[in-house]
Parts: sequence; structure tokens; C-alpha cells
Amino acid sequence: MPPTETATPADPAASLASVVALRKLADRLEAAAVERAIRDGWSWSSIAEALGVTRQAVHKKHAKRLRAAGVESRRSDV
Repeated sequence: MPPTETATPADPAASLASVVALRKLADRLEAAAVERAIRDGWSWSSIAEALGVTRQAVHKKHAKRLRAAGVESRRSDV
């Protein structure tokens, strides 16, 4: 099966708007998945490994938001 090309709109503005929308969606999906993992008892290290980032990076990005929402990590590996 030959490789398929990704179809992009001819208008660069539309292409860039699509990229922005996808990034926002990915951020929302990541936030929900991280929250679920923390609620299920995952460690920051396990979440980081699953996301392909460092433990410190995932903690810095999500911990403050989760604490503000009343979600506390049951494991302290940061």
C-alpha cells in the first residue's frame, strides 16, 4: 500500500488555524488523561514515561491545576 499524503487546505491561514485547533484539543485530552491517571494512583514518573517527557515537566505542567481542582497525587515522587 503506497504512503498517503496528508491533505492540507490550500490556504495557509486555514492550515495554521487547524494546527491551533488540534493543539488545543491535544492539550485538553492530555489534561483529562493526566487527571484520570492521578486519580487512579499513577505516579508522576509513570505518567511522564507514558507521555515521553520528564517527571518534572509533567508535574510542572499539571500539578498546580490539579491541586486547584482538589485532586491530590497519592504518590509523591517529585
